Amino acid sequence: MIKILKKIAISFIVILLLFSCGNSIKIIDNNEQKVSLSQKFQKHFLVGAAINEGQILQKDQPSVSIIKKEFNTISPENVMKWMFVQPKPNEFYFDHTDKYVQFGLDNNMHIVGHALIWHSQIANFMNSIKDSTKMVQHVTNHISTLVNRYKGKIDTWDVVNEALNGDGTLRESIFLKVLGENYLETVYKMAEKYDSNADLAYNDYNLCKPKKREGAVKLIKSLQKNGAKINSVGIQAHWQLTSPTLEEIETSILAFSELGVKVMFTELDISVLPNPWELSGAEVTQNFKKFEGDKKMNPFPENLPDSVKEKLAKRYENIFKLFVKHKDKISRVTFWGVTDKFSWLNDWPIKGRTNYPLLFDRNYKEKKAYQRIMNLNMTIN
Repeated sequence: MIKILKKIAISFIVILLLFSCGNSIKIIDNNEQKVSLSQKFQKHFLVGAAINEGQILQKDQPSVSIIKKEFNTISPENVMKWMFVQPKPNEFYFDHTDKYVQFGLDNNMHIVGHALIWHSQIANFMNSIKDSTKMVQHVTNHISTLVNRYKGKIDTWDVVNEALNGDGTLRESIFLKVLGENYLETVYKMAEKYDSNADLAYNDYNLCKPKKREGAVKLIKSLQKNGAKINSVGIQAHWQLTSPTLEEIETSILAFSELGVKVMFTELDISVLPNPWELSGAEVTQNFKKFEGDKKMNPFPENLPDSVKEKLAKRYENIFKLFVKHKDKISRVTFWGVTDKFSWLNDWPIKGRTNYPLLFDRNYKEKKAYQRIMNLNMTIN
């Protein structure tokens, strides 16, 4: 009888141990499923998002949670643009920019400053300056004030944003008109002067198109030849479901990496909506008011059909496969936004549409595209 009881007791203990081990394995599996985007690609490149004012001020807590969990680099969507940070001469507003930088520091993130020089969203007073000496004074004051304030805190500066036309020639901005072609060299040398350790980048859209790519290559070579520091080129990835092609993207990766600069994909989102045929790149001043309310231009106002969800997921999967293939050339991938709810593409180029360009939906949930990226066949350590 005692032997029988012992056998029963031993069997019971074995069952308990097996049950316990089974539960432990299950817990480990659950934890493994919680690997973030940044952890997935931690050996390859940084993964981040552009964050808006509500997220910087932590008013949108669901988005803040996603940012902290998923990303290891941030870019400011608007708060560092000239019209917001210095709307009047020498009148700087640092409340939001300070909070943005502190958010990055608190969460151990690679912090991007966007952007020092851009023809758009500039302070009105700058557009009225005709004298080159005054222009240099204002540009110097703007760059020195921002770069000095965040020296050692901001890791990468988009020194110049969108200086090229579609054909690769220099855009006739207020800076070109007043200062001439050398303004680019001047501002890069200024940025280096005030923080020699920061990475300095050039950022633009349509850099996968041949003529504009050639213009950017020429620009970077000119800066390098004249002793201006430039570490990276940012390819704004405001793309569609079918364009640019993977071959066009890869050609640009190779072309820029051959210059000795790192390649960044700085503003990644994929529109699933039709656009006016006249649309040219991501120039924010383009307006297509005549299409507002046109149902053909806003085909998915309530939700996205499963077939389109699959197309979006496949597009993101193929793009990230290409990124991983060239991980030695790419330093950063940044989504232009966190969720579909607040994407700029809901109101551009046509206001009042419902777009679905990112990895998290309007309810802050992971989309099929997110899962497809996370399921890429690669080793995670």
